[in-house]
Amino acid sequence: QVQLVESGGGLVQTGDSLTLSCTASGSIDSIMAMGWYRQAPGKPREAVATIFTRSTITNYADSVKGRFTISRDNANTYLQMNSLKPEDTAVYYCAARSISPIVRDYWGQGTQVTVSS
Repeated sequence: QVQLVESGGGLVQTGDSLTLSCTASGSIDSIMAMGWYRQAPGKPREAVATIFTRSTITNYADSVKGRFTISRDNANTYLQMNSLKPEDTAVYYCAARSISPIVRDYWGQGTQVTVSS
């Protein structure tokens, strides 16, 4: 079992920066990858950024490339968001893919990010 807790959301203005944090607990050694996803009202959940725990490989959605950076530090995963835009407004979720004993995805409770114009 893996538990995820996000923090760092809030209300910011266009062009501001914000850092989201996700702290994992439980069977963290079983985690193969961590990711940040977001869901805006009326839209499906989308992947924002992912990072593999055993390498430096990262992936980003085209809409955030060059503005967002995902990083890890032991049990913590961060999403540094720069040059925020109103279209970045969404609930952001932290996710973990565990591969032991079975492949399973875990989700945090979400944190709201609102970017005002």
